[in-house]
Amino acid sequence: MQYMEQPPPPPAHSVLKLIGFVLLCNILGGLGSIVTITGPGSWYASLVKPSFTPPGWVFAPVWITLFTLMGIALYLVWESGRERREVKTALGIFGVQFALNILWSFLFFGMRSPLLGLIDIVILWVLIAATIVAFYRVRKAAAYLLIPYICWVSIATALTYNILILNP
Repeated sequence: MQYMEQPPPPPAHSVLKLIGFVLLCNILGGLGSIVTITGPGSWYASLVKPSFTPPGWVFAPVWITLFTLMGIALYLVWESGRERREVKTALGIFGVQFALNILWSFLFFGMRSPLLGLIDIVILWVLIAATIVAFYRVRKAAAYLLIPYICWVSIATALTYNILILNP
């Protein structure tokens, strides 16, 4: 029987970097919660929503999971060589889509504008797809980690569109 040697554990600084990327994505991603008010009596609560709207309690755990996956993916690409052109491109696209992700809450909830939210989220979806492609070219695992994100944003896009249509 042949035994495979276990790879050495990652250096402590790599683990700390990974944790840092995950925390960074969760903290920055959480900025949108500053303006996201959904409780009884809120503007959002007064909107007509489509039947496929998930219950409110689903959003926080889903976003924490997605921001964690984004942080891991970002770390994997970052560690693939920041001096490489394709890594710089992938990181740049990621940064722009991440900024649009944060901006959505300020447009939709802060400005109470489903229309601006829809414009933002459609561009965001395209940039997430571009990020997945760019990450795939650098590190396939990083791209795969973003698939749940684009799936969730697809649902959020449909929700935003339907809220816009249902609330003229």
